[in-house]
Amino acid sequence: MAGSSSDFNPESRPSVWLCHQTDGPEIAHPHWLTDYERQTASKFSGPREREYLSSRWLIRQAIGKSAQVAPDLCCPVSGRPNASGTPEGWRLSLSHSQGLSACATLSGSPIGLDLEPCQRHAQWQKVVKRWFSPVEQEWLFREDDSNTFLKVWTLKEAWLKATGRGIAGNLQTLEVRKNFEIYGDQPEQDWQAACCYIEGYLLTVVYRGSRPLWPEITLLEPPPRDFALVDTEPMEAYWEPLFQRTIRRKSP
Repeated sequence: MAGSSSDFNPESRPSVWLCHQTDGPEIAHPHWLTDYERQTASKFSGPREREYLSSRWLIRQAIGKSAQVAPDLCCPVSGRPNASGTPEGWRLSLSHSQGLSACATLSGSPIGLDLEPCQRHAQWQKVVKRWFSPVEQEWLFREDDSNTFLKVWTLKEAWLKATGRGIAGNLQTLEVRKNFEIYGDQPEQDWQAACCYIEGYLLTVVYRGSRPLWPEITLLEPPPRDFALVDTEPMEAYWEPLFQRTIRRKSP
């Protein structure tokens, strides 16, 4: 389980790297893709294909800048990109939506990231009624605010990624109460959450750490049209911190 990692570093600070999706004509897949990534990319076309390639380009940029090595020397593990393969030692979490990709990195500690456009989930009440706990339903319906719902949703998504689980049957393993008091089902007492707005999106990071910290957030230039793994520069971006919380252990 992700929460029992033996290389956990309680003082590590999470980083989040973002880039907008690049536009352009169809291209040959870049040579740096792994066999698994190449097979996956071949299932897509058009904007979805470029979104996938942009996110894989960003993963290598994020690992490289975190480890201070060239991006063309970096690679995630095969399959779900939840850790670096080369160089080793970095945990990863990836999210992308409507033209923006984000990759969170943390040295030796589990991390989860979710990114959602601020205007998503117009019919959020149906999701709450079906999947959320009675406590969550009570205060969310009373608040009646889609933005509040979206904050709760991204907390749950980031939590499930950090703890290595899917949505099915697990959304209530994290309970978010009024004023964003957060309770999880993991035995460790050192889970943290941070939520902010950036570039018209809501971004939430969940990670293990000794205290709440704002992640280091960097927006990078979009990938070049051929997705070459050149070193890229940061761009100016406005982000607004919303809240930090320690995730408490939920009583049985």
